[in-house]
Amino acid sequence: MHQRSSVAELVDQLRQELDRYSPGGKLPSSRALVERFRVSPVTVSRALAQLTAEGLVVTRPGAGAFRARPHPARTTAGDTSWQEVALSADGAADLVPRTVDASGVTVSLAAPPPGVLEFNGGYLHPSLQPERAMAAALARAGRRPGAWGRPPLEGLPELREWFARGIGGAVTAAEVLIAAGGQAALATALRALAPPGAPVLVESPTYPGMLALARAAGLRPVPVPVDPDGVRPDLLADAFHATGARVFVCQPLFQNPTGAVLAPDRRTEVLRIAREAGAFVVEDDFVRRLVHADAGPLPRPLAADDPDGVVVHVGSLTKATSPSFRVSALAARGPVLERLRAIQVVDSFFVPRPLQEAALELVGSPAWPRHLRALSSELKTRREAMTSALARHLPELSLPHVPTGGYHLWLRLPDGARRGSRASGVFDRETALAEAALRAGVALTPGRPYFSAEPPAAHVRLSFAAVAGTGEIAEGVRRLREVCDEVLGNPLAPGRRAL
Repeated sequence: MHQRSSVAELVDQLRQELDRYSPGGKLPSSRALVERFRVSPVTVSRALAQLTAEGLVVTRPGAGAFRARPHPARTTAGDTSWQEVALSADGAADLVPRTVDASGVTVSLAAPPPGVLEFNGGYLHPSLQPERAMAAALARAGRRPGAWGRPPLEGLPELREWFARGIGGAVTAAEVLIAAGGQAALATALRALAPPGAPVLVESPTYPGMLALARAAGLRPVPVPVDPDGVRPDLLADAFHATGARVFVCQPLFQNPTGAVLAPDRRTEVLRIAREAGAFVVEDDFVRRLVHADAGPLPRPLAADDPDGVVVHVGSLTKATSPSFRVSALAARGPVLERLRAIQVVDSFFVPRPLQEAALELVGSPAWPRHLRALSSELKTRREAMTSALARHLPELSLPHVPTGGYHLWLRLPDGARRGSRASGVFDRETALAEAALRAGVALTPGRPYFSAEPPAAHVRLSFAAVAGTGEIAEGVRRLREVCDEVLGNPLAPGRRAL
């Protein structure tokens, strides 16, 4: 039985039996519960912790667990309707909006209901995470001298050095700050580089979480189209000229959602165009460690080829480990580094030292390269399983680019919809497909949140890393075949070549 299920079942059983004990009465010992219910000591400990959190049980070290005494009756809830006025008064005049649309982020963070296949996930399935290695690293980190003390505000020197070596070029540890995950690092970068109300250039399509960050900071995202070779330099130059923007945010490696890799000749062009515009390039290098086994040599980060401090680099360990292993790096050269540091200190002080120590233990262990090799092989297997299933069952969904890194595919829906379908527009087709897919037990990501302006076509993003394996991938695509028949009909015209 899965550990999580065992804990829930034990909690339910113990909750039902609490009436046998008077308030303050002692419950059976942990050893007795282990023997009676035939579960592990960890399961018992977690169940008692859950009941303690619910206020039903009190634990006393060395004495055991006891039924909690009744709490006084709760008072009637107050009237919070006044907050509607306080939160919205004069809001139209705010440079920085006080409401934040997080829907594009939560779609990949929220766990789907039981039985729903997670094609919308943005993180590795637990079976792909290095859980044992992380647990061992955390245990070793907790025993390090000073592990629970205050770390340097910039981060542990050894961890900063490790990130600097990974970036390469002339980047040094002194030019690296440790941050609490890529999202936090991007937020710091945007606040440091652009004032409220300013334009910020973004790839189109791009990561919805970055669009949400920009809008929450009062910035105006301006789209610059991406093709299979990455952002188009000619349009980037036009956008800088037309808007006067001083920031361009990009993902040069396995871009989210298209999977594009910025072509070698475009790398130098992007840096040149930004330098001539007096602008920064924020490089979100988010999945460098999610390369597939059949990929060739990876290009270096843009920051490695940037002597003039144009690039502010963001790199993270999270995607290759766990959503809860939130350790990232901000790298920059020149006066901007001090501004980044100041904003980060004001916002969060520092990343907890035990987590930084655990990161050092993890990346320095023999388990780390083994994990990356196994992950690389498994991601390739899953990508091939999904592309094969799509070609066989859903050839009408266009897959213009098959990436050799990352964790998802970006698919274009067929133009138009069958007669009589309520899904006639771009947004309608995506929404109808996502809703029907969820009813069929598949959670997918509509394409609309990835565009900062009107999208050119309807898209969906399918993740192959958040499910249990290739069996779930095959089953999910089979269900999607039925869903597409319902929502889109079968628009594959006679004689049209299937992908």
